[in-house]
Amino acid sequence: MPTAPQTTDELYQALQENDRRPFGRTRTVTAEELVDAAEQFAEPRPLAHALLALQKAYNYGSEPRKSPVVFARVLTLFDEQPDVFDERLRHTLFWRFKWVALALVALPEMPLASLRQWLTEMRDRYEKAGLGLQPYYGQAYQLAVHVGEDTDLAYELWAGRARTELSDCEACEICGRALHHLAAGDDEQALRTWEPVLAGKESCQEEPARSVSYALLPLLRTGGADRARELHLAGYRACRRNPSMSGEVGRHLEFCALTGNEARGLELLAENRNLFDDVESPLDQLSFLTGVEVLLQRVEALGHGGLPAAGYPGRTWTVAGLRAEVRGRADDLAARFDTRNGTTAHADRRRSRLDRAPLLDALELTLRTRGLDDVTPAAVPAPGPAAAPAAVPESLPELIARARESAAEGHPDATAHWARLRTLVAAPDYVHPDDPAVGPLVRLRADLLADEASRVGEKDLFDEAAALYEEAAGLYDDAAEPGRAAVARASALLAAAQIAPQGADEAEARTAALTDAHASMVRLHEAATDLTPYQEARLLRLRATALGLRFQTSHDEEHLAPVLAEVDLLDAFAVRHDIVGQISGALLLRAGTHALRGDLPAAVSGTDALLDRLEAHGPAWHLPHALGLRGRIRLGLRDAQAAHADLAEALRLAAAWPADTVDTARLHADLAQACMRLGRPDEALRHLTRSAELELRHGSRFDAFCTYSNAAQLSLDLGRIEDCIALLDSLLAEPDVTAGELDDRLVAQLRLARARALHAGEDLKAATAEYAALAAESAGWDDDPGSHAMIAAETAVLLAESGEFGRAREAADQALAAHAREPRYEQLSSCLRELARLQAQQQGAEGLADALALLADAGRVADEARTAGYEARGRDLDSALAYEHGRVNAYASEYETALTALDEALTLLGEPGPEPESESHDRDHVGEWAECVRLAAVVEGLYLERPEPALARLDAAVSRLTALGHTEETDSLTSLAARLRDEG
Repeated sequence: MPTAPQTTDELYQALQENDRRPFGRTRTVTAEELVDAAEQFAEPRPLAHALLALQKAYNYGSEPRKSPVVFARVLTLFDEQPDVFDERLRHTLFWRFKWVALALVALPEMPLASLRQWLTEMRDRYEKAGLGLQPYYGQAYQLAVHVGEDTDLAYELWAGRARTELSDCEACEICGRALHHLAAGDDEQALRTWEPVLAGKESCQEEPARSVSYALLPLLRTGGADRARELHLAGYRACRRNPSMSGEVGRHLEFCALTGNEARGLELLAENRNLFDDVESPLDQLSFLTGVEVLLQRVEALGHGGLPAAGYPGRTWTVAGLRAEVRGRADDLAARFDTRNGTTAHADRRRSRLDRAPLLDALELTLRTRGLDDVTPAAVPAPGPAAAPAAVPESLPELIARARESAAEGHPDATAHWARLRTLVAAPDYVHPDDPAVGPLVRLRADLLADEASRVGEKDLFDEAAALYEEAAGLYDDAAEPGRAAVARASALLAAAQIAPQGADEAEARTAALTDAHASMVRLHEAATDLTPYQEARLLRLRATALGLRFQTSHDEEHLAPVLAEVDLLDAFAVRHDIVGQISGALLLRAGTHALRGDLPAAVSGTDALLDRLEAHGPAWHLPHALGLRGRIRLGLRDAQAAHADLAEALRLAAAWPADTVDTARLHADLAQACMRLGRPDEALRHLTRSAELELRHGSRFDAFCTYSNAAQLSLDLGRIEDCIALLDSLLAEPDVTAGELDDRLVAQLRLARARALHAGEDLKAATAEYAALAAESAGWDDDPGSHAMIAAETAVLLAESGEFGRAREAADQALAAHAREPRYEQLSSCLRELARLQAQQQGAEGLADALALLADAGRVADEARTAGYEARGRDLDSALAYEHGRVNAYASEYETALTALDEALTLLGEPGPEPESESHDRDHVGEWAECVRLAAVVEGLYLERPEPALARLDAAVSRLTALGHTEETDSLTSLAARLRDEG
C-alpha cells in the first residue's frame, strides 16, 4: 500500500479497491495494513469493517489459523460497543461464526472439545439474538462428517429445519446434501440433488466449482462421461492455483488419473505447483495431497516413475520421489486428524481414494490429447504412432550393407539402420570390420554425416545441413569415393541456396542463389567421374529440385521450361536404368510443377499417372506422398470430397511406415481444410490438433503453435469455449513459453485468443485482466502499432462492458494513437461505436455527452477511411455510424434526434435490390437495413407516439422484403406492426 489512508473516507475507498483484488498474499497483506490504518482513527466502525475484510482475506486465502483470532477482536468490539454494528455489520458478524467453526475444524492441533465449545458458543449467541438455529445445526453436521460419527442424526437435525437468513447459500447447502447421498453410495440421488448447481442455476463464491469437483466421479460411474468432461474443463478453470480450493484441484487431478489422462494430470499439477507452498490449511493440504498421490500413484504404476513432476519448492522431483514425499506428509496429516477426533475416518477416506481403479481407459478431456510418452524428458521428440520399427541386422557388415542399400533406394528403413550404426560407431569399443565390401571407417563416417545432413535439412536447418554435407564430401574424398563426394557437394549447394537471405528482396535473392546453385551442380556433374547410375540419378534429381524451388520462389514463367527439361532428363535416365524411386520422383516433380504454375488439370493427370505407376511398380512408400499431392491439387480444384478421400487414404497408408517417412502433420492440416469445405468443422478441429501435436514431436514448435492457434480459433467459432481455453492454457504453460523462448508475438496471439475466449465465456474479470496486460505490452511494439490498436480497442470494449468507462476511454485513446501510425479503420470505428452504445445504454442521458464524443471520433475515423479509399469488409462505416447515432440518442431519450439519424442511416444503406453482388453480402445488407427500419419504427411509433407513419414505414419494408424473397427478415417487422396496431 503506497500511502496509508489519512481519513475514514480514504480507508473505505482502499477497502473497496482491495476487495476487487483476487485472494492471495497481495490482498491479505493489504488487508493487514488497512487494519493498522483503521486503528489510528477514533471511530470503531471503520476498524470493524477493516477486521472483517481481513478475516475474509484469511478465510479465502486458506489461512485458518489467523481467521479466528481476527474474529475474536470483532466479537469483543461487538460485546463492548454493539451500537457500532448496523444491521449489515451485525448480519456479517453472525454469519462469520460459521467461518470460525470451519477454520477450527481444519486445524488438527485444536482439541475436539474446543470445537464443540465453539459450536455451543455459536448456538448460545444465536438464541440470545433471537436467530434461527438451522445454521448452527449445519455446522454441527459438518463436524460430525469430519469426525465420522453420528452423521445420519446430525444430517436430519440440519436438513430437516427451515432455512434462515443466516443459512449457507442454497448452492452450498445443495452440495452438503448431495455429499451426504454420495457418502451413502447413492450416486444418482447425489447427482439429482446437485443438478441446480451443476446447471448453473445456483452459485456463490465457491460454487459450482466445489460441487463440480465432487460430481466428476459419480458422473463417470453413472455413464455421464461427456458431461463430466465438460464440467471438468469449466470447473478446473474456476479453482486452479487458488489456495482456498486446493482440495478441488486435487479432485480434478484424481479425475485425470482415473480417466486415462495422466499426462494432463501432470500438466495441471505443474500449473498448481504454488499450492504446495501456499496452502496453510492442514485439512485442505490433506485433500489436495491425496488427489496428487492418486495421480502420481497411477503414473508410477504405468512405468513412468522417472518422469519429472512439479512438487515442493527447493528441489527437483520425479514422480516416484514426489509420491513418496506426498504419501508421508498426507499420512501424517490424516493420523493427526484421526488422533484428534478419536476415529479412523480420514485414513479410511484416503485409503478409499487411493484404492480406486481407473473408471475409463481413455476419455478425451481436451483438444490436446497426449500420453505419458509425450511428456518423457528427452531431447529427441517422442515418436508418433506408426508401423513397427524395421528389423536391424545383428551382423555389423550386414547392417552397413543394408543401410547403404536402403538409403540408395530411399527406403524408410534406412533411418533405423543409420541410427543403430551411429550408436555403434560412437561407442568407445567400436571396432570397424576389416572387410573390403564394407570399406574403410572414413567412408562409414561420411555416410553417417550425409544421413545426418539429410535429417537436419528436413527441419529447414539449411546452414547446418550444408556444413554437414561439405564435411561428408571431404570424408568421401579421403575414402576415394568421388561419386559420393559429388552427390554430397551438390546436396550442400542446394541446402546453402535455401538459407534465408538477408536483405530487402528475399525472393529475388533466393532466386539468384538457386540459379547459381543449379549452374554449379551442372558443372559439378559434368566434371564428376566414376558415377554409378544411382549417383547420376541423384545429381539429376538435385538439379531438377533446384530449378523447381526457383520456379516456386519466383513464379516466373521463364523458369518453367528449364524445370520441365531437367525433369525430362531425370525421367529418361531413371527409366533407362530402371531406378524406380527416381522415376516416381520425376513424375512427382512434374506434377508439382504443373500445380505451382496453376495448371491443376495437368497436375491431376500427372498424379494419376504417378499413382498408377506406383501401384504397379512401387516404391510403395511413395504412395502417401503422391496421394497427398493429389489431395492438395483437388482442394485447389474445389473438389473437397475427392481431396478428403485422397488425404484420408494417404494417412492410412502412411501408418504402415516409420513415423518420419511421410509428413503426416501436413496431411492432417490438409484434411482439416477439406473437412471445413465439406461443412465438417468438428472433424477439421481433430485434424488440426493432430497436425499441431505431430509438428511439436518433429521439433517444429513455431509451426505447431501457429496450427494450435488456428485450432483454438476454430473451437471458439464452434462455441466450444472451455475447450478453447483449456487448449490455450496448456500451450501457454509449455516450458519454452513460460521461459520467454518462443516468439513473443506468437505468444501474444495465443493470449489474445484466450482473452477472447474468456470474454465469450462471460468471464469478464479474467478477460479484462488479460486484455489489459496485452494492451500494456503491445504499447511497446513500435514495429507493429496496428496490432496494439486492435488489442487496445478490444480492451476498451471489455472495460466498458464492466462499466469502467474512464478506463475504457483511456484504452480507446491508446488505440486511436496507434491507429494514427498504422490505420485500423474498421476495428477502430467498430470499437468507438460500441463504446458509445454501451455508455448510453448504461448511463442514459447522463452518458450522452461522452457517447457523442466517442461517435465524433468514429466519424473522424470514417472520414480518414474515405480519404484513403478504404473499403470496409463488413458494414459501411458511414451508415453504421448514423445507425449508432440513432441508438445512442434513443437510449438518452433524444428521440427526434435519434429518428433523424436513423433516417440518414437508411438513406446511406439504400433499399435492398434484386441483384446482389454476392449472396452473403446481400444477406448482411438486408439484415442491417431491416433492423434499421425496425428501430426507426420503434422510436417513431412507440417513443414519439406517431404510430401511423411508423406503420407505413413497416408495411412498405415488409412488402419490399417479401417481394425480394427475404421472408426471414420480415418477422421482427410484422411483429412490431401488430403491436402498434394493437396499442392503437
